[in-house]
Amino acid sequence: MKYQNAVDIKALQSSFQIIGLLGKPRHDLTLQMHKNLFQWLIEKGYQVLVERPIGEQLGLNEDYLASVEDIGQKAQLGIVIGGDGNMLGRARILAKYDIALIGINRGNLGFLTDIDPKNAYAQLQACLEQGEFFVEERFILEASVERDGQIIASGNAVNEAVIHPAKIAHMIDFHVYINDKFAFSQRSDGLIISTPTGSTAYSLSAGGPILTPQLNAIALVPMFPHTLSSRPLVIDGDSKISIRFAEYNTAQLEVGCDSQIALEFSPDDIVHIQKSQYKLRLLHLKNYNYYKVLSSKLGWLRNLV
Repeated sequence: MKYQNAVDIKALQSSFQIIGLLGKPRHDLTLQMHKNLFQWLIEKGYQVLVERPIGEQLGLNEDYLASVEDIGQKAQLGIVIGGDGNMLGRARILAKYDIALIGINRGNLGFLTDIDPKNAYAQLQACLEQGEFFVEERFILEASVERDGQIIASGNAVNEAVIHPAKIAHMIDFHVYINDKFAFSQRSDGLIISTPTGSTAYSLSAGGPILTPQLNAIALVPMFPHTLSSRPLVIDGDSKISIRFAEYNTAQLEVGCDSQIALEFSPDDIVHIQKSQYKLRLLHLKNYNYYKVLSSKLGWLRNLV
């Protein structure tokens, strides 16, 4: 986990001149929050760029509208209103830009969206005006498909890359190589390759381990393996994972990135997964406690008598 020192925080805080508002409102309450927060930031003297579909729904002037890429290039801070899915979608794009992200939770679990909407303005004020925050860097994955020695498709994943057949309830046979060395063979519904960030997402549902965010590690978690000896494997985060497939597998295979992007490939192709050159920069309140988040979201809290 990378913390900004006091000098860095002061410099970063003073650089928050242009702020991006992002998300995909699922209901009127979330859209209203975008509107209220936009007005609040404008009154505070910030220049605000609003993700275009949201700004159009709010009827904002063209000067305030921007694509996600434009926000990444121009803003110093991005505020994502919504659930983890909204954060994932924006983070994959914005990771390539030097922009910090903070989320206001309007979803269900909210592992990546720290701010409580009931206290949003007080918490944002503590960040923007009092410097009560730190920035944490998290690595993301890059998945690529190789065909005849050429990369034909690639995508980034904040949570996980998932190898699976295009049709459900179809098993596949594959070999896994780590740093070009054979590691294991498997027959299963697929394989989840998870970052520490994604260890509390799909990987957790499949019986994978929880990895704390500061770990430089990747978890390989089998999906419904056809043997009781298949178990999750945690490897060094700088490893390169390559997967080859048996020729008799179904012709339609996919690599899913955060369950939002699908890269199609055939059994003759090779899938490579490794750490991306880009990083996700999350802005947290100073009282952020990852273990408290886990306890709250996973129901670990209990009263002692």
